[in-house]
Amino acid sequence: MLVLLAGIFVVHIATVIMLFVSTIANVWMVGTTGSGKGSWGLWLMCNGTCRQLVVSSSEAASLKAAQAFMILSIIFSVIALVMFIVQLFTLEKGKRFYITGAIMLVCWLCILIGASIYTARFTGLRSGFVNTHHGYSFILAWICFCFSFIIGILYLVLRKK
Repeated sequence: MLVLLAGIFVVHIATVIMLFVSTIANVWMVGTTGSGKGSWGLWLMCNGTCRQLVVSSSEAASLKAAQAFMILSIIFSVIALVMFIVQLFTLEKGKRFYITGAIMLVCWLCILIGASIYTARFTGLRSGFVNTHHGYSFILAWICFCFSFIIGILYLVLRKK
């Protein structure tokens, strides 16, 4: 049981770190321009130098929603990590990790919404870019989506042990 808890704790910390990297790094999409490679993400567009990501007024709300849900996922993941540590030492068997699992599943839902909005609205061609593909930040977001779901379910299952 102790090895299982340690493993879940390590995966949870890795998920928090990957969520930070995924949200902060501006490599959700990568493409080629006449002057070289460029990338863009939730915040900036980088092509040699980084500048504010320019979106049309109809897409601005979608971008803000994706940004907000990715930030919320980080917050909920950190709260779940703190709750895991608190519940590990304060609650008796049978009552542990219920809140932690629920918070982690809320984190999972926030990642799902944020990454889905970005996928639906912002993948594809940007003006001036050709050969676009998903970058490592986008892939990390979906890996965190899977990890947060697995961790949330494991916390709920561990509640009974």
